[in-house]
Amino acid sequence: MHPYEPQAQEGRRRQRQYSNEYKLEVVASCQQRGVSVAAVARAHDLHPNLLRKWIQEHERFGAPAPAPVPVLRRDVAAQFIPIQLPEPEAPTAKAREEIVIELQYNGLKASICWPMAQSEQCATWLREVMR
Repeated sequence: MHPYEPQAQEGRRRQRQYSNEYKLEVVASCQQRGVSVAAVARAHDLHPNLLRKWIQEHERFGAPAPAPVPVLRRDVAAQFIPIQLPEPEAPTAKAREEIVIELQYNGLKASICWPMAQSEQCATWLREVMR
C-alpha cells in the first residue's frame, strides 16, 4: 500500500495526498495503549502535527472510537460511591432580620443581636469596639 499518491508535476513541490484508508490505519495505531504519537509519526515518515490533526479529525468526524475495556478495580476506596446529603435548612425569619455577632475574650463570651435595618449603625459600633 502506498502511503501517498505523488503528483507528477514539474517545478513547484506539491503536498502529498494520503488516502483515507492510510489515515485510518495510522490513527488506529496511535490509539493503542502505550504508543506515542511522535513515535508513530516517525515510523510512518510523517510530521507529528499532521498526525495530531488526523487524530482530531477522526475524533470529530470519523467513526466512534472503540469502547475502552473496563478495568476491574478491587480497591473500594477508589470507586465512586454516591451519598445522599440532607436538605439544607431554610433560615428562619428571625435570622434573616438580625445581625448576630459573637465575641470571645479571655473566656468571656458575648452575643449581640442587631436589627438588619440598622446595619450601618452596627458597623459603626463594631469599629469602635474593635479599636
